[in-house]
Amino acid sequence: MIYTVTVNPALDYVIQLEKVNGGEVNRSNNCSFLAGGKGINVSQILNQLKIDNTAWGFVGGFTGKELVQQLNQRRIVNDFVTISDVTRVNVKIHAEQETEINAAGPKITAQEITAFKDRLSDLKQGDIVVLSGSLAPGLPRDFYKQLLPTIKAAGAEFVVDTTGAALLDTLEYKPLVIKPNHHELADLFNTSFNSDEEMLTCAHKLLEMGAQNVMVSMAGKGGYLITHDHFYNAKGAVGTAVNSVGAGDSMIAGFVGTYVQTGDPAESFRIGMACGAATAFTKDIAVKSQIDAVLPQIKVEQIS
Repeated sequence: MIYTVTVNPALDYVIQLEKVNGGEVNRSNNCSFLAGGKGINVSQILNQLKIDNTAWGFVGGFTGKELVQQLNQRRIVNDFVTISDVTRVNVKIHAEQETEINAAGPKITAQEITAFKDRLSDLKQGDIVVLSGSLAPGLPRDFYKQLLPTIKAAGAEFVVDTTGAALLDTLEYKPLVIKPNHHELADLFNTSFNSDEEMLTCAHKLLEMGAQNVMVSMAGKGGYLITHDHFYNAKGAVGTAVNSVGAGDSMIAGFVGTYVQTGDPAESFRIGMACGAATAFTKDIAVKSQIDAVLPQIKVEQIS
């Protein structure tokens, strides 16, 4: 089983209009509520790939009920902890340019944190936990790291989609895969890259620090996979990028979902790249037909 964790999900209020006139009354052409969150995005792609998964996290209030209802409609299995505070609403304004107003999120109590940690007792050998997204107020900064000893003790694997010191702090627990983009990778080592060779050298250092696999995404230029045995490269798919939101989540979902089925990191990388590109080429999280359309373009080459 794959468990996706979204500790600070949101109900996204998406407003569409031609132009925003500041200081005036504006009327939208269309508006909608959509369940959002990085772990939820991962679950959506896993569902498209027909891979069993369960969404974990915290929800509360009328917004939390709507979020869960939307997940149920999408047939995303979920087991969220119900909290006393209200799930946040993020406002997405699509006009002549896109504007986002993201709320901080609900406060999580100590009792609610304990209830979430109790979910980890369900983990079994071979399960994978995907931890991603921002932390809700009240959660300790090292919340994800606190979960790792229990996950590993159960014989499960984990993925943490984060950056900076929060990412480095997880490496001693040997994450299944990490996915910095090339800018985030440079920031990890306080440097800049003059060549792909320099970038790959830094990526390999992350393996030495504990990561089992490292994917480096380079947007339209493709990406690299670094394992303990080989280096792989995949060129970017050809298409018009219209959406960066969820592309990285889709890439992780494709990798993790394929890996749990095959144990093959190169094939997992290929599917991950296709999922990421397919989402980038659509205004929402990609569906299976869009992933299948992109997949023939993704060629993985072993470079060492």
